[in-house]
Amino acid sequence: AEAYLKSSGMGDTAVFGPELEFFVFDDVRYDVKMHGSFYAVDSAETPNNTGTVMEGGNMGHRPGVKGGYFPVPPVDSMNDLRAEMCTVLTEMGLTMEIHHHEVAPAQNELGFRFDTLVSTGDNVQKYKYGLHNVAAQWGKTLTFMPKPIYGDNGSGMHVHQSIWKDGNPTFAGNKYADLSETALQYIAGILKHAKALNAFTNPTTNSYKRLVPGYEAPVLLAYSARNRSASCRIPHVSSPKAKRFEVRFPDPAANPYLAFTAMLMAGLDGIANKLNPGEAMDKNLYDLPPAELANIPTVAGSLREALDSLDKDRGFLKAGGVMSDDMIDAYIELKMGENMRYEMAPHPIEYEMYYSV
Repeated sequence: AEAYLKSSGMGDTAVFGPELEFFVFDDVRYDVKMHGSFYAVDSAETPNNTGTVMEGGNMGHRPGVKGGYFPVPPVDSMNDLRAEMCTVLTEMGLTMEIHHHEVAPAQNELGFRFDTLVSTGDNVQKYKYGLHNVAAQWGKTLTFMPKPIYGDNGSGMHVHQSIWKDGNPTFAGNKYADLSETALQYIAGILKHAKALNAFTNPTTNSYKRLVPGYEAPVLLAYSARNRSASCRIPHVSSPKAKRFEVRFPDPAANPYLAFTAMLMAGLDGIANKLNPGEAMDKNLYDLPPAELANIPTVAGSLREALDSLDKDRGFLKAGGVMSDDMIDAYIELKMGENMRYEMAPHPIEYEMYYSV
């Protein structure tokens, strides 16, 4: 994909900056059998433990449901753990920039510096490996599952993107939000191919339990500089060199190399075909009346829909020989197998709703 970018003349460097969220638990148990299935996760930080008798006493100070964004210790009980994670990741070669508690209890995020496509993919793999192992050393268990907890925020992987040419930022200009025409065309490509992209950016059945309205999950295919409910957000920056936009629907279960490549190819398709993203949606999209909301396209609603969309909309990925039909077919077959296993398994909620019919 990087070679195709250079050969296309549209740029010579693609810069990616992902933000991966994750949960840290003290205990996880699950089982799937013919005659029963269950899962259970627990953390001393989650509000279900306010009445739990604990060794050494229950110290309280817990974030509530959706109440964990940027608290300070002792409510943020994972500050020291994240600091240790930053130290280890720095030793592994990442340039760490920030760490903080996220919205849900037991949910966290660490930020590392952006880089080129392949280098950022490498950094994501280091990030996940390092965090899993630091958590294990602390006697905890960490997951990048997009939606491990029902009724609270899921974990996303927002991905900041920009293209540079001859050392200059091609996304800076004098159009909407100080973007260039090139940037708007790139955004249009992302929006056009979003459902096919979901097969790579949201590659699990669990991904679509996060992509529902109301949990800060950007399901609506629109762009804006003024709200976070749009799937493509343009951050406010003072320097043209920092001009970029953020794709908000991906999640950390994604293979970074495939997800970044697919998004780059969608954006380049938008530039090559001079696509128009339409008008920006500078309002809270979750507050729109149903009639207006119905006119805004959405991301895929399931892994099956994403894979079907990829099957039908794959041409942009094959430009320059970046992906092949054989590769795409094999990927669809692999992920459809996962989807079939999920669809065939009875769910405890089905027993709750339908056992007495």
